Amino acid sequence: MNLVQVIKLAMAGIRANKMRSFLTMLGVIIGVAAVIVLVSLGQGATKSVTDRIQSLGSNLISITIRGNNTRVSLTYEEVMAWKERPGVGGIAPVISGNVNVKYGNKKYDTSLEGTNDEYEEVRNTRVQQGRFILPIDLTLRQKVVLLGTEVASQLFGQMNPVGETVKINGVNFKVVGLLEEKGSSGFGSNDDKVVIPLTTAERLLDNSGIRSVSVQAATPADVDSVVAQLDNFLYRKTKDTEAYRVSNQVEMLSTVNQITGTLTMMLSGIAGISLIVGGIGIMNIMLVSVTERTREIGIRKAIGAKRKDILRQFLIEAVVVSGTGGIIGVLFGIAVASGISSMMAINTAISINVVAMAFGFAVLVGVVFGLYPANKAAKLNPIEALRFG
Repeated sequence: MNLVQVIKLAMAGIRANKMRSFLTMLGVIIGVAAVIVLVSLGQGATKSVTDRIQSLGSNLISITIRGNNTRVSLTYEEVMAWKERPGVGGIAPVISGNVNVKYGNKKYDTSLEGTNDEYEEVRNTRVQQGRFILPIDLTLRQKVVLLGTEVASQLFGQMNPVGETVKINGVNFKVVGLLEEKGSSGFGSNDDKVVIPLTTAERLLDNSGIRSVSVQAATPADVDSVVAQLDNFLYRKTKDTEAYRVSNQVEMLSTVNQITGTLTMMLSGIAGISLIVGGIGIMNIMLVSVTERTREIGIRKAIGAKRKDILRQFLIEAVVVSGTGGIIGVLFGIAVASGISSMMAINTAISINVVAMAFGFAVLVGVVFGLYPANKAAKLNPIEALRFG
């Protein structure tokens, strides 16, 4: 019996029990779809956070002072003196806090960042209307503010806020710029903030200690050198390696990729269990099918069918069931992932490699869990099989 005839017989066996075949492949469909959806969400989250980190600025080095010990906080003059160090391109210190912003009868609670004019370049933050902070704003402690798009939307709706006056913690500030939209990341919205001159923020927040600094290395090759210099400076100042953290983009991206990669593997592993369960279902139904068709197998063997023909027929049935379930699962998974991305504004990244892996695993499940029933059918004694039923 040639392979084409074996495939036709296998398909006929599946069509004879359509509902049972569909219910059998349902576990495979759910498993494949779950793998695609969960891995797509994981990869989408990784890409979103990675893009966010990279958008902060090229060759970025982040310095954070830990704890509440004011003795180890930095002054503006101390931080800006780092510009004299070789390899340092730009420095943007930040003083942050939570504030209430009011315009007319509208109030909105948001976060505030006090920084300098170099923040625009170092953190790759642009304005879509108006201007950014100028050196004169810091010198004169000007009460000027730039609004994030979310804050502007809450207070002004569609109106252009530039030139208007808002109250921040009860103090009048002139809006001189509207920041470009940055979107959201795993750390929250990047547009829900206001930016003012650092010297003004020191008075408004009653805080003169700088605990966060972004440093831009002049070139990618200078990053390691600048990190080493700043780490040495901070250690000599604090005498405690736990009092501060110096990190660069490469380290941040590596950490993010490790975390999201582990989570993605865990999620895909959990989803993969559905495929194993689906495989057990295939084996169970194929064993039932062998029992139901014992007489048919006996007749076929009696008229000349060889053991390998019976083995191939039942194995092909198992593979067709799992393969069809895999195809449906792939289409369903892609549809669900795309739907989540469009309806819930959650980034997903559908990978051809993941789709191929999920489908391949589904077919493999059919082969592995179809071998035992197929082998059992092939080993049936034709005389005993003809007596059955």
